Amino acid sequence: MEKIPENKNYTIVRFTKAWAIFIKNPMGKTGLIILSVFMLMAIASFFVPLLGPVYHPMTGADPNITYSTGPSLHHWLGTDFIGRDLFVQLLEGAKVAFIVGLSCAFISVVLGTAIGMISGYAGGIVDTILMRIADIFMVLPSLVILLILASLWELSIWVIIFIIAIMRWPSVSRIIRSQTLSLKSRPFIEASRVAGASNFRIIFKHIMPNVLPLAFLYMTFRVTAAILVEAALSFLGFGDPGQVSWGMMLQWVWSSGHMFQAPYWLLPPGICISLLTLSFYMLGRAMDEVLDPRLRKEEEEE
Repeated sequence: MEKIPENKNYTIVRFTKAWAIFIKNPMGKTGLIILSVFMLMAIASFFVPLLGPVYHPMTGADPNITYSTGPSLHHWLGTDFIGRDLFVQLLEGAKVAFIVGLSCAFISVVLGTAIGMISGYAGGIVDTILMRIADIFMVLPSLVILLILASLWELSIWVIIFIIAIMRWPSVSRIIRSQTLSLKSRPFIEASRVAGASNFRIIFKHIMPNVLPLAFLYMTFRVTAAILVEAALSFLGFGDPGQVSWGMMLQWVWSSGHMFQAPYWLLPPGICISLLTLSFYMLGRAMDEVLDPRLRKEEEEE
C-alpha cells in the first residue's frame, strides 16, 4: 500500500470504491444482513425488560410457570426451568456477544497493531524482545488459562474480555510487523526522514494509515474467536454468573437435564452462536477481497 494523499476527496472516493467492491461480494452482503439482524436483537434487549419485570433476562420469571415449557403466545421460544422467557434471554445473549466480541477484538487489535508497528519500524533489539514476548503468548492456551483462573476466582465478564484480548494480540502484531517492514523501506518514508520528520510522526502519519485496513480486517476474525471462547467458557460453567449469554443458556439447559428433552431451549442459542460467528467470517472474507486485488482478479477469471 502506498501513502494515502492528504486529500479528503480522494479518501471519500477510495472509500466509495471499496464499498462498491464489498457490496458486490455475495458473502459480504449475506454477512451484513445476518449481522444487522443480530444488531437489532442486541438493541431490542435494552427495551424488552421495560415491558415488565417478567421480561428481565436474569431475574424475570413467569409466576404461573415453575418449569420449562415450550413456545407459546406469551413466550415465543418457551421458558427455562424456572419460568424465565427464553426469547428475552436470546436477545440479551446477542448484546453480550457483541460486547465480548467487539471489546476483545478492539483491545487485541489496538495492542497488536501498536506493538507490530513499533517492532517493525524500530528493528534491532526492540524488535527481538517484542517478538519473543509475542512468541510466548502465542504458545499459551488461552482457554485452558481462563479455565484455571475461573476455577480459582469468580471472573466478571470484563475480566474475561481482558484476558481473552491479552491472549490474542500476538498474531495481529506479527502481521502488522511484516507490513511495517515493507512500508518503512518505501521512498515516501525515506523522503519523510530526509525532511526531518520524527519517528513518532512517521509511524502515526505515514505507516499507521496504511496498516489500519489490514488491522480492521483481522479485527473481524478476532470477534469470532472471542465469541466462541466466551461461549465455551460459559457452557463449561466458568462464565460470569451475573450475565445471560448464549453459552450460559447452553450451560443451563445441560445442568438442568433438559439437553435432550427441550430442543426449543437448546437449538436457538447454538444456532445464534453459529450464525453470528459466520457473519463476521463472511465480512472478513469480503474485506479481504477489497484489500487484495489478486483475489478479485481470480474471481473475475473464474
